[in-house]
Amino acid sequence: MSIELETPDEQKGRAFNTPLDRTLDGIAGLCVGVAGIMLVVLIVTFGWLVFGRYVLNDTPTWVEQTSLVLVVYITCLGAAAGVRYRSHLNIDFVRESFPPLLRGLMHHISDLFIVVFGGFMAVQGWQLVMTNTQRAIPMIGLPESIRAAPLVICGVLIALFAAADIFRRFTSRSTERA
Repeated sequence: MSIELETPDEQKGRAFNTPLDRTLDGIAGLCVGVAGIMLVVLIVTFGWLVFGRYVLNDTPTWVEQTSLVLVVYITCLGAAAGVRYRSHLNIDFVRESFPPLLRGLMHHISDLFIVVFGGFMAVQGWQLVMTNTQRAIPMIGLPESIRAAPLVICGVLIALFAAADIFRRFTSRSTERA
């Protein structure tokens, strides 16, 4: 079992290869940045909850629902960026025990599963968005579909990042052979 983290040098080496890589790295960086800002907002929100409850003796009721929405966005944006940066936990001892040809095939199959999963997540998330536009989130009054929107965003980004990995692996092999 391992966590495949790219070193900053590996990220720099990969980050400026093609305009597509630069664009996808920029999108992943934006995801991390937005998730970070949302995390700060979440912390401030809970600070307000504690202050309101124990100092003002008036608990803000909107904090719970707001924090649930923020957590969904933070998680989904972070998960999508994790696919791009290949920082998710994986178990690779089985794959690494095979010869290089099978190992490469397993990488492609794994990425294809990720593309399918991301597509499925986007489609099902879109259905949730469309079926919940008229329902309001209690205490904050926003449409319930806002809570499902990160599933669409994350699914599209996961599929895009995994497809880009497949494309990069195929193009790097074809240039190595030439």
